[in-house]
Amino acid sequence: MRKLATVLAAGAALLVGPALQARERLTPQQELAKLLEGRVAGTPVSCISTFGHSNLRVLDNTALVYGSGRTIYVNVPDNPDVLDDDDVLVTRQFGSQLCRMDIVNVVDRAGGFYRGFVGLNDFVPYRKVG
Repeated sequence: MRKLATVLAAGAALLVGPALQARERLTPQQELAKLLEGRVAGTPVSCISTFGHSNLRVLDNTALVYGSGRTIYVNVPDNPDVLDDDDVLVTRQFGSQLCRMDIVNVVDRAGGFYRGFVGLNDFVPYRKVG
């Protein structure tokens, strides 16, 4: 009986431990601020090449972040309240660039239904300092 109690207590500790260590979830604005730490904004550009920028991050109701490494590009589109990191973004690209004024459709991942669209604005490059 004592062995069972020890096993149950150990199991409970394993379940409670991660809950106590769980971090507070960041808001999309806080996530963006964290991504931009140690980076300096450059001159906005109208288009970016999607070749080599396959890393896309959607920040709910806030922005699209392309790329990784030394330079990332942030686009705060028109109608950002449609953005949800759980949705699928559908773009019609003519070539290998995304440009200002391109329309990105937002589709629900689970149901496949259309949720709206965002219109892209200029892309602001942020480069790591040093």
